[in-house]
Amino acid sequence: MADDTQKDIQEALEKQIAQLKREITKINKTLTDRAEEAADAASGWYDTASDRASRAAQQLRSQAHTVSETVKENRGTVSASLLVGGAIGLLLGLALGRSDTHHQRWW
Repeated sequence: MADDTQKDIQEALEKQIAQLKREITKINKTLTDRAEEAADAASGWYDTASDRASRAAQQLRSQAHTVSETVKENRGTVSASLLVGGAIGLLLGLALGRSDTHHQRWW
């Protein structure tokens, strides 16, 4: 009788182990499927971002080329504009610097 009980317990444990193995196999398959889906989604996002970055770089190159050509064609105008802008900045800086020395600071 003790042998029968022990045998029944062993069979029950073996069935539980087999069932757990099947469940682990199912879980592993599910995890593998989800990992593949995530990898596919990440690949899609990467491809999209790569395409957008490539288009943005091409656009920047095009605009830089346009600006470069404009500067080459109008060197005198660009030089004069930079010179005038620098002079205005210098005059503003001097004016603001002098106006601070005439007023008493509150700190």
